[in-house]
Amino acid sequence: MEHIVIIGNGISGVTLARHIRKKSAVKITIISSETEYFFSRTALMYVFMGHMKFEHTQPYENDFWKKNNIDLLQKTVTQVFPKEKSLLLDGNTVLQFDKLVIATGSTPNKFGWPGQDLEGVTGLYSKQDLEKLEQWAPTTKRAVIVGGGLIGIELAEMLHSRKIPVTFLVREKSFWSGVLPFGESQMINRHILEHHIDLRLDSSLKEIISDENGHAKAIITDKGETIECQMVGLTAGVSPNVDFLKNSGIELGRGVKVNRYLETNFKDIYAIGDCAEQHEGIGERKPIEAVWYTGRMMGEAVAQTLTGTPTEYKPGHWFNSAKFLDIEYQTYGWVWAKPKEYEDQFYWEDKGGKKAIRISFHKDTRVFLGINTFGIRMRHEFFDKVLNENKTADYVIHHLAQANFDPELYKNHTREIQKQFINQCVGFKTA
Repeated sequence: MEHIVIIGNGISGVTLARHIRKKSAVKITIISSETEYFFSRTALMYVFMGHMKFEHTQPYENDFWKKNNIDLLQKTVTQVFPKEKSLLLDGNTVLQFDKLVIATGSTPNKFGWPGQDLEGVTGLYSKQDLEKLEQWAPTTKRAVIVGGGLIGIELAEMLHSRKIPVTFLVREKSFWSGVLPFGESQMINRHILEHHIDLRLDSSLKEIISDENGHAKAIITDKGETIECQMVGLTAGVSPNVDFLKNSGIELGRGVKVNRYLETNFKDIYAIGDCAEQHEGIGERKPIEAVWYTGRMMGEAVAQTLTGTPTEYKPGHWFNSAKFLDIEYQTYGWVWAKPKEYEDQFYWEDKGGKKAIRISFHKDTRVFLGINTFGIRMRHEFFDKVLNENKTADYVIHHLAQANFDPELYKNHTREIQKQFINQCVGFKTA
């Protein structure tokens, strides 16, 4: 029987296994060193915050895998031999495969900071990271977070929920300013400070200082300031987890190089999820997409290919969502932090400073390009349709009520947004 081996039991690998099993009786083995069973990585923060138990992050019963004839191995892959179609597990066990899918995800970035491997220093990615946070939290009088992206703000919220004072070092002059335009970035700056989080913009880590027991006791910033702390969160992005492949002959860039079918330079070896790197990005997307839903889509595409229907990875229109403490964020299409030469942007912000939308559209044709929403829920289906049909920004504004997905009794801002758009953006049309 054909043997398909999947390295990694995150959303990409597990989606792949499930979809293969729906169409085929081939032998499937999933290997992971992190945990025996799949769990929702995005829910780790809610375990720490006491909203759920770890077992609640596991969407499948433990006997699901046996019932579906999917073998699970909790081991570490130390080497891959593509020509021999074999793997070395834990440095001493050989496993043969017919087809291999690499779905090993990411690892938190480290940039050679002195002290980065001390006790008390962690990322926020794995179950083991959660366990470290639980271990150190009771004795932590102050934590320092290094890196101002989505993972950093999640960790800040987690620690804040336990009343642990947080100093938040952000290298940029405004929070997530490489992604968010100025207005939204400033709004999030204010929101972080309102939560009594010590936000230090334009600040970087220089060194982590150890106590006599090898545990972090302070950090030094690039400004020469020493900040005492017992925990340091490294959240300055992630990189593909591919170090174990460096001598395998599988082509690597930052991640595992793949074509549109997510196949590597070796026939029958694929890569999906955070660790996969397209030779060229699809449309405006980056070659590496460390996003939950794209990992799921890649798993579904490769499952089709491995069961007889070669299928390209076609992710469709860009979208994403996140939460900045109390402010929900959604984005559909493309809204650049610094507008492109062909792009106009319309920005509305509520007087309370907790809700905003920004719409991007083409200067000449007025075709809608994308939207950011903060504190206002919008329907994915509406914007997917609008983008597919190349509707104008004017059309979107006129039909904005159809897009709104806020719960009943929430204040509706549609009319004031429409009024500002009409006043600000010449050429308003209703169709």
